[in-house]
Amino acid sequence: MLEISKKLAGLYQPYVLAIVSIGYVLGELGHYMIGVTSKAIATDLHYGDIACQLNTTEYYISDLPADCAEANNSETCLSYNINGTPYCEWTYNGLGLDYQVLAGPSFIAVFTIVGVIMGYLADKFNRVRMLAVCTVVFSVAIIISGAVTEYWQLVLLRMIMAAGESGCNPLSTGILSDIFPEAKRALVMSIFNWGIYGGYGIAFPVGRYVPPANVWGLGWRICYYVAGIISLIFAFLTWFTLKEPERQSIGEDAAGQDNPDAKKVTMWTIVSDPRIIMLCLAASIRHCGGMCFAYNCDLYYQIYFPDYDLGWWLFAVTIIIGSIGVVAGGILSDKFVAKMGIRSRVIVLAVSQILATPVAFGSVYCEPVGAMITLGISYFFAEMWFGILFAILVEIVPLHLRSTTVGLFLFVMNNIGGNLPIAVEPVSKAIGYRESLYIFYVGFYAVSSIMFLLTVFIMPAGGGSPAPAPVKELTGHDNTVYSHDETNLPTITSLVRNSKRNNTENSRL
Repeated sequence: MLEISKKLAGLYQPYVLAIVSIGYVLGELGHYMIGVTSKAIATDLHYGDIACQLNTTEYYISDLPADCAEANNSETCLSYNINGTPYCEWTYNGLGLDYQVLAGPSFIAVFTIVGVIMGYLADKFNRVRMLAVCTVVFSVAIIISGAVTEYWQLVLLRMIMAAGESGCNPLSTGILSDIFPEAKRALVMSIFNWGIYGGYGIAFPVGRYVPPANVWGLGWRICYYVAGIISLIFAFLTWFTLKEPERQSIGEDAAGQDNPDAKKVTMWTIVSDPRIIMLCLAASIRHCGGMCFAYNCDLYYQIYFPDYDLGWWLFAVTIIIGSIGVVAGGILSDKFVAKMGIRSRVIVLAVSQILATPVAFGSVYCEPVGAMITLGISYFFAEMWFGILFAILVEIVPLHLRSTTVGLFLFVMNNIGGNLPIAVEPVSKAIGYRESLYIFYVGFYAVSSIMFLLTVFIMPAGGGSPAPAPVKELTGHDNTVYSHDETNLPTITSLVRNSKRNNTENSRL
């Protein structure tokens, strides 16, 4: 019996990882599903732009005497026909300012503000219970989203969904940091953060293929009902099967505490640091480029390539290649930082984005086959940025201001990068949908790449693996994910060291 108990105890850690990771995937699915169901929802709720669109799959674009998109009014649109049978329809296309508000500001504004609050509360209250409540909140919001009858109801529910999902990352990160040892922590964090690509990628086949099936006559609504119900199941599993882990002292807290100058650094010192300013601006622009494509790519490919079913290709590119890029970026920067110092992380960051930019252009410019190939290459390099960026950030900020700095950094980055995509709509009306993505997607990739490259020159030189920190007798608990000074530069895979300490403290990134 004891043997069985030990074996089951050994499965608890991967079980926790599975529960919180799948919950995160479901939250991101609810977040991004609007991008692939917008056309069906707009047709039902009557919001956004109305345009002339192909209403049949019997013909290829090359077979048509006139392109539906050329019609600017319903009369012209309905006059296009083959042998007396109209092949176009004048209806909602799921785009427009209303859609951009749904996809961006209504979600991001709440997500960023509540996320800062959740990060603060995570250091003070039971994280498992908080995570379960947050999952219930976004689960219920997703379910009710499937029952809306008015546009304003959907906006309100997107805001509630954002409030719930905002707690997933800070709460889960703290839980996983306390139950997994240093040797596994980088891998665990990579698996958890894969949830972004999991939810985003799954949204493509769900949004493309489920609504046309019209299961039980529910159309697009079934997507939200099922996703919300499954999320609710994982909320109950989180509450009843996970336990709050003992907060562990991780990182090099002793080194930071022994340095009296570290406590003299104020928040103003941090926010006025040219490195922080440049990184924050570059990250905001890069995030905007990524969000512009994420919210518009499915609609873009449906409009420009209606003859091609790219749902599964987008699923594969985002989930498989994007995930590989996330892990590869961390490993690659680890290899360099051990020999060359923190500056090398910025170099890897800048180079990865520079390499991603020209092929990102191809993903919009090329025909379907070329677009998917270049999109895959672009995703591999482009998605390296997030992990490397925050590894840099936590390494140049002192311990006692680290959580506050990261919270403010995310607040600025998400509010600028998450809300600016709303500008795609007016620009697309002026110069075209494809051309607007050249500016806000490819152009912002290019600008952020240059800014990351310029940041290299204001980072201090130096490197090499740091000498091991002396082990002290420690007691108490800590919830800090990263803690090391700028002069001590461990790799991502060795950013943290578990230890016990005499002074009881509570802090976490």
